[in-house]
Amino acid sequence: MANVFFDIEINDKAAGRIVMKLYDDVVPKTARNFRELATGRHGFGYEGCKFHRIIPGFILQSGDFTKGDGTGGKSIYGGRFVGDGISVLAHVLPFSRFSPRIDESFQLKHTKPGLLSMANSGRDTNSSQFFITTISTTWLDGSHVVFGEVIENMELVKDIESRGTPQGTPKAKIIIARCGTV
Repeated sequence: MANVFFDIEINDKAAGRIVMKLYDDVVPKTARNFRELATGRHGFGYEGCKFHRIIPGFILQSGDFTKGDGTGGKSIYGGRFVGDGISVLAHVLPFSRFSPRIDESFQLKHTKPGLLSMANSGRDTNSSQFFITTISTTWLDGSHVVFGEVIENMELVKDIESRGTPQGTPKAKIIIARCGTV
């Protein structure tokens, strides 16, 4: 499958391109959502979206193109989407109160900088928001779906990271000016 690119602007000036590889073989539904939001295939997506949360030594977060503040977003499947995973509890307790549906996969772990992962507000709440790790964030394993990684221009990721604050408020206007597939 095609890689995804983001052309980034910082304070209305071109800053460079980030290229990301998606793990279609492990999380095809999540990868498809991200790729199609990058292409704008459904009439909405990441183009013009800002990085609304940047925490040095942790993450860069974006993807809220509906509200811009981390409370919005929308997937290609509707508002939020449920993965195709099967809960371990569904096998152990098939008639219990536990839902047999879970986030698509927690097979991939947050083991290094440059990983793409879905931001969410709990189980089965993936939409369009994502983050890029700037360190290993293993405490997020089992809560967020890793679906890709930066393969070109980690230098720009680090530059964006330097424009964050411990509270997450960016010190600069950083947007995805253009995006798509390469």
